[in-house]
Amino acid sequence: MPQTILGWREWISLPTLGISAIKAKIDTGARSSSLHAFDISAIEVNGEPWVEFKVHPQQHETVEFVACRAPIKDYRQVTDSGGHRSMRYVIETSICIGGEQFLAEMTLADRSQMLFRMLLGRTAMKNRYTVDPSRSYCASQKPGKSASQIIPS
Repeated sequence: MPQTILGWREWISLPTLGISAIKAKIDTGARSSSLHAFDISAIEVNGEPWVEFKVHPQQHETVEFVACRAPIKDYRQVTDSGGHRSMRYVIETSICIGGEQFLAEMTLADRSQMLFRMLLGRTAMKNRYTVDPSRSYCASQKPGKSASQIIPS
């Protein structure tokens, strides 16, 4: 079965988190996927560990945000592209690209100084996608924005 081709950047939705559209860098050099998150705090929901956080889903924009919460899957050390290590919460969430939807792990990190608010790493892409680094938006178009999901700060 041929794999879907992704460009080096794609529009992705994270429906479980209420994020209808976020521009992601498709990064075969990164093992893990990562989502820009701020105001991160661990909480307990029905005796289970969860994490609450906010996301600025729009590139170059810091006014509107989406408030999210998810069960904590792990808390692990991650090494970034500059070789810096940090402890990050790991969640598992639903990812939609084009017409495909699947579950994948994602680390939560402050990516406010990065161009993309999300990285899709090779673990999430394994056996699903082929990446053409010379193209953009092969499997996706910018979805319409749902005003009910984005909260002005």
